[in-house]
Amino acid sequence: MSNILIHSTYFPNIAHFVAMLQADSITIEWDDNFQKQTYRNRCYVYGANGKLSLNVPVIHTQKQRQKYRNVKIQNTENWQRNHWKSLESAYRTSPFFEFYEDDLKFLFETPFENLYDFNTLCFNTICTCLQLDLPVEKSLEYIHQPPDKVDYRQLVNAKREKPFGFEKYVQVFSEKHGFIENLSILDLLFNEGPNAISYLESQSLNCHD
Repeated sequence: MSNILIHSTYFPNIAHFVAMLQADSITIEWDDNFQKQTYRNRCYVYGANGKLSLNVPVIHTQKQRQKYRNVKIQNTENWQRNHWKSLESAYRTSPFFEFYEDDLKFLFETPFENLYDFNTLCFNTICTCLQLDLPVEKSLEYIHQPPDKVDYRQLVNAKREKPFGFEKYVQVFSEKHGFIENLSILDLLFNEGPNAISYLESQSLNCHD
């Protein structure tokens, strides 16, 4: 068990939750700069054609750098409706989609302005679905190499991800495309329901340098 530092992301993936369930305390990075092509504004689910990316569109400012906590969501396109339709298409036949549907649908029906706040609400909603009470706090400042925490911030990098070797569980389209690991927690939730906690607790995460 340990004290960890980790990023807030859009419906965190399996690796993020494995790290958090093994921690004594969790500090969410609050003072970093926003970077493109990360899980900050995307997640991956299992669609009929395989791995499917769901991206939250954001407004990019003219500034070279923008704090993640200040990033605004671009709501000119109806991305929420598209994301929900994608989830329905992917998981309507999964064992637990209907069980959690009413708990999650409001996230795709209410406009949100701030990405960090939206991600936090998505995370809290998932924790409610899983009946998880995690010891979470926000960081006070950005520290490049935190001396007192295990740094899991690299998990946010979608493009540099290495295989984790997580155990297989039954996925809706696994007979068609095989097992796809480390998808969004939504994939595990809809396929495993309350058993998701046991699955997460049984996995190991050895990915930091």
